[in-house]
Amino acid sequence: MTLAELAAAPGKASEAALVDEVGGDPAERERLLALMRDRVREMRDSVARGLATSAPSRTGMVGWNAKQLWEAEDALASPLLKRVQAYAMAVNEENARMGRIVAAPTAGSAGTLPGALLGVADHLHLEDDALVMPLILAAGVGDAIQAKMFIAGSSGGCQAEIGASAAMAAAAVTELLGGNARACIHAAAMALMNTIGLVCDPVGGYVEVPCVSRNAFYSVHAVSAAQLAVAGLESVIPPDEVVQAMASVGRLLPPELRETGEGGIAATETGRRIALKMAR
Repeated sequence: MTLAELAAAPGKASEAALVDEVGGDPAERERLLALMRDRVREMRDSVARGLATSAPSRTGMVGWNAKQLWEAEDALASPLLKRVQAYAMAVNEENARMGRIVAAPTAGSAGTLPGALLGVADHLHLEDDALVMPLILAAGVGDAIQAKMFIAGSSGGCQAEIGASAAMAAAAVTELLGGNARACIHAAAMALMNTIGLVCDPVGGYVEVPCVSRNAFYSVHAVSAAQLAVAGLESVIPPDEVVQAMASVGRLLPPELRETGEGGIAATETGRRIALKMAR
């Protein structure tokens, strides 16, 4: 389904995404619901593991950030902000340690969706059963995006990965908050619109720096988009056109800014020094 079709759904956008995937087959419907319940559990497990350890990644660049933030004083007295950021980094640091995570939609952007969705759910004291249909909607949004652009930093820069994950998370959180189908898809569009141009520049070619903290930032970005959408704000540019714009920009990005480790942060003096050290 296109984003426009999801936005026009008469009921919940997640139900439209589910029906589009399984049709009227009740067995397939239950299979997919069970699969998504399992994915929620896997996300929970990766968050818990990531918050409980300071073990470094194989490169030693990350591994302690999520736990350090989680245990730090909440200087802003904003428990939702801190929770969402810590959850997102916990997942990506687990990925950097080669732990088990849910690639949603990719390993490098795996923290954004659970950071936002689980973080908001825990802040509001919601049960995990409430996350299953929003997660299905997130998958539907990701599917609509990947129909127009490969969801990979090597294809379209980080906007194609973290942008897609932020859009997926924004739609999911909006539905969790009671937003209708149109609000959910406009939340996705606003989240994606504000990632356009984001380059993929991992230091040394490893999905660690700036990737771990980038997931923390864009999980909050997704929650912000959801808040705007629930308040009735919409993207001036139609959602599918936003995806097309992202795809167009992705194709224009030079190879150095598409996950090659040859541009952006990776090309700084310190970034190159770290890369040389890891290559020895």
